[in-house]
Amino acid sequence: MSAPTKTYAAKNNPGRAQTEPAAVRWLLIAVALIFLALFLLLPLAAVFSQAFDKGLAVYLEALREPDTLSSIKLTLITAAVTVPLNLFFGVTAAWAIAKFSFPGKGLLITLIDLPFSVSPVISGLIYVLIFGLQGWLGPWLQEHDIRIVFAVPGIILATIFVTFPFVARELIPLMEAQGKEEEEAALVLGASGLQTFFRVTLPNVKWGIIYGVILCNARAMGEFGAVSVVSGHIRGMTNTVPLHVEILYNEYNYTAAFAVASLLAFLALITLMVKTVAEWKVRQQLENN
Repeated sequence: MSAPTKTYAAKNNPGRAQTEPAAVRWLLIAVALIFLALFLLLPLAAVFSQAFDKGLAVYLEALREPDTLSSIKLTLITAAVTVPLNLFFGVTAAWAIAKFSFPGKGLLITLIDLPFSVSPVISGLIYVLIFGLQGWLGPWLQEHDIRIVFAVPGIILATIFVTFPFVARELIPLMEAQGKEEEEAALVLGASGLQTFFRVTLPNVKWGIIYGVILCNARAMGEFGAVSVVSGHIRGMTNTVPLHVEILYNEYNYTAAFAVASLLAFLALITLMVKTVAEWKVRQQLENN
């Protein structure tokens, strides 16, 4: 049997391509399920169990506490500013990288990946060194009564840095896989660059955008390291939800800590569901292309 014939047979008879014994396959599945149970399901169960340990009334009271509400508000504000900015940057960068050739293209891709290789704590420290009181711009900012570090702007800047690769990194391979044929056809038919972008490019990557936005939002609301450095941990003012959970836990207020942490767990579950749907849609788009 020739190589092409073997490939065809393997594709049309998936069972014949499996050479591992059934016992090995079941063992691998069991190991994967045990791993998921220990490191995903068990921690989630522990969070919700501890959160509702003293009843629904205590749980709701912990969420209504002023400092908790302040941390939730700050987290939502941070995400509301961060996600749209990263969406704009991600779509723009992915469109430029996937559809055009220009000098410095490789450097741009490297810079997009930079937050993946830099520790969030280090990125937060960089902002302190730049905008802090003893930093490069500290004296000028103090002279003009502008607060960046230990204030909301610093939290937003640090969050933008650690989250800006997510949208771009989801869209670049998707746009590259789709090629340029549809855009070129639209241009030949008389469409302008913006018309081509909004009527051809964007509709083709809408699920990739949703996928990237979901990941970006989840990271923005759950970021701890970079935000911890630049926030100053001012209770009721610069504490996001993850920082507030840490404070409650360090104060041995376990019920309140797990109650607030359950909000992030809910976010993780919603993110997982939407992520699964978006991944399926993106995979379908890639297969159709």
